Amino acid sequence: MTDNTKLMNLIGLAQRAGKLETGTDFTVKAITNGHARLVILASDASDNLTKKITDKAAFYHATVITPLTEEEISIAIGHKRTVIAILDAGFAKAIAKLT
Repeated sequence: MTDNTKLMNLIGLAQRAGKLETGTDFTVKAITNGHARLVILASDASDNLTKKITDKAAFYHATVITPLTEEEISIAIGHKRTVIAILDAGFAKAIAKLT
């Protein structure tokens, strides 16, 4: 099993556990509220979205990683998304270890 497959499985598990915010608006809200432990941004996200998320995360001291494409993120959570926020520290630590 590749690291990307393990990562996608872990993200899917976090989704089923309810420890995930998906979509731009909900992710930005999670970042500003301090709930986002880790932000996963698609490596092929648009320049505007990348700037918006990275600037917001830098200001609020959230970690942003880009290990997956939009298609891989969408497959992992079951619907089309470009950015997601992990809300649980345990899931965030496990995901960060895989990247």
